[in-house]
Amino acid sequence: MAQDQTIVSGMAGRYALALYALAEDLGLTDKVAADLASFAALMAESEDLQRFVKSPLHSAEEQLKALDAVLARAGISGIPANFVKLVAMKRRLYAIGDMLENFHKLNDAAKGRVRAEVTVAEPLADRHVESLKAALAELTGGKAVDVKTKIDPEIIGGIIVKLGSRMVDGSLRTKLNSLRARMKEVG
Repeated sequence: MAQDQTIVSGMAGRYALALYALAEDLGLTDKVAADLASFAALMAESEDLQRFVKSPLHSAEEQLKALDAVLARAGISGIPANFVKLVAMKRRLYAIGDMLENFHKLNDAAKGRVRAEVTVAEPLADRHVESLKAALAELTGGKAVDVKTKIDPEIIGGIIVKLGSRMVDGSLRTKLNSLRARMKEVG
């Protein structure tokens, strides 16, 4: 548990730690993680839900009523639903995103998994994703790496990899901007 406290901190970390401990005791960490990921995806897709979650203008009762409908529609029940409702009752809904992120950090650490966000200009072939996972696993000392790929044509080419707190930007856009800056210095 002491190691867990170094992974997360602050109010959002304490909520995540409590939720993780409960889910772990009940053997439901994977189910809770999946439901929380579904809720996070709902928030990412809906600007209205993002505004609602961050707005202090709604009472706890209004938030609970709205969240009941959102959670039911998404098929989220049990511990994850009760957690989101508890956060709303405690008037901490504005920090739910950080709480979810901290829960996933705890779950990943317990499972020996690392998450990587990879940005490319065009979709990668499956064999390239597997090669990237293998290279990143080697870099992390053999940990399983969960790769989330994002397509951004504006990077022109190359790759940007975020692995934990580290980032490697090998995009063509960055290289061209660097070259442009060096040419201005010379000229």
